[in-house]
Amino acid sequence: MRVNFRISEAAGLLGVSDDTVRRWADAGRFRTTHDQGGRLVIEGKVLAEFAQELAREPQAELVLGESSARNRLQGIVTRVVRDTVMAQVEIQAGPYRVVSLMSREAADQLELEPGVLAVAAIKATNVVVELPQH
Repeated sequence: MRVNFRISEAAGLLGVSDDTVRRWADAGRFRTTHDQGGRLVIEGKVLAEFAQELAREPQAELVLGESSARNRLQGIVTRVVRDTVMAQVEIQAGPYRVVSLMSREAADQLELEPGVLAVAAIKATNVVVELPQH
C-alpha cells in the first residue's frame, strides 16, 4: 500500500511549517513527486525515514513549556517489527518517538508499515512529567 502526504500534512507530522518542508525538499533532503492533481507530495516511506533522521539531529530536541503532552499523538509509522505473536510499532509524532507493543494480528489488521499515518492513543496509570533542564 503506497501512501503519499501533501506538504502541509508532512509539515504537521514533522512539527514544522510548510515552508520548512518545501526548503528541505528543494535542498534535496528527501525525494518528492507530484500527485495526479499536480501537487507536490512525499511518499510515506520516504517521509518516515526522514522523520527518523530528523529526530536524531541535535536541534530536534524540543524545549517544552510547563505542560504535559496530550494523550493522542498523530504521526507516521517509521518501523514495524513482527514476530509470530507480537509486533513492535514505532511512530514519529513531531519530535516524539512513540513505541507500542501489540499483537501481530492487530498490526496486520491495521496494515501498519513504515509510511502509514497513525495515531498513538496513550493511556497509562502512571505518567511521569518532568520539566526540561536548562
